[in-house]
Amino acid sequence: MTAPAPLTAGAANPFVLRRLLTTPVAGPLVALVLASVFFSVGTDQFLSGGNFSLILQQVMVVGTLAIGQTLIILTAGIDLSCGAVMAFGSILMARLAVHQGWPPLVAVLVGLLACGVFGLANGLLVRAVPLPPFIVTLGMLNVAFALTHIYSEEQTVTGLPGPLTALGRTFPLGNTDITYGSLVTVALFLGFAYALGSTAWGRHVYALGNSSESARLTGIRVNRLTVSVYVVAGLVYGIAALLLVSRTGVGDPQAGQTDNLDSITAVVLGGTSLFGGRGTVLGTFVGVLIVGVFRNGLQLMGVSSVYQTLVTGVLVILAVTVDQLSRKGTR
Repeated sequence: MTAPAPLTAGAANPFVLRRLLTTPVAGPLVALVLASVFFSVGTDQFLSGGNFSLILQQVMVVGTLAIGQTLIILTAGIDLSCGAVMAFGSILMARLAVHQGWPPLVAVLVGLLACGVFGLANGLLVRAVPLPPFIVTLGMLNVAFALTHIYSEEQTVTGLPGPLTALGRTFPLGNTDITYGSLVTVALFLGFAYALGSTAWGRHVYALGNSSESARLTGIRVNRLTVSVYVVAGLVYGIAALLLVSRTGVGDPQAGQTDNLDSITAVVLGGTSLFGGRGTVLGTFVGVLIVGVFRNGLQLMGVSSVYQTLVTGVLVILAVTVDQLSRKGTR
């Protein structure tokens, strides 16, 4: 019997290309490239290192929130409280450092812990009671929002110490100034991409999102896993709070009011399914960049902000429609 011919590079390339085109990130990545090309033609200012750095600065807070949102959506949940939790964490850090005179590092750690406690409360309510994630996090949004305004006394905190704003500083990379906060955001994306793709915890998160009951039958402790996801997400929101005060230089009780929706937008545009079990953190990074590129490009072209919101809404509807159609096609 004649041995099969070895797989040549020419034969392998179509297979590799097909694999790349069917990954969840492929569509968002193509959309990002096309949008970049469009705005590069539409305005001379878009295609510059300084503008790209500005886009990263503009999306680093929402992008960090979107990491935690991705983890929760992968479990077939959703978190409407992330922006309000971040705002509370930022006010807590700022007031402890400025008004109470706490060491900045201690203030940051307390803020991170407080955001983690919100995540713990969300996770316990979702699993122990249990309640739908939408209802739990909607209620927690109001709790965090109220606590932020009560604790801040409706006052913006200024005069933050240097360590709280350190991540907002820049360093030169060629002819472009890059903020340290942008590097932190990119590092978080890479770290969680590894955690989801190469650890047992990450594989269990996907299994939970695909089918909670099937995951339980395979021996996964779904209650503990769900709570851990919400706690980790809460801690990520705490990092977003630090990035927020670093970028703005103040503790603002009005911050983050629409960031929950922006984070969901980035996750959906990045190819993560709202039904759980499918998606990647790197896809979310692409989704965050899509939002940033569209808003930046339209602003450079002089388009009103209301149309920027309109375009974002249309993109979200298209992304969810594609997800629904692809799910039907795989049944």
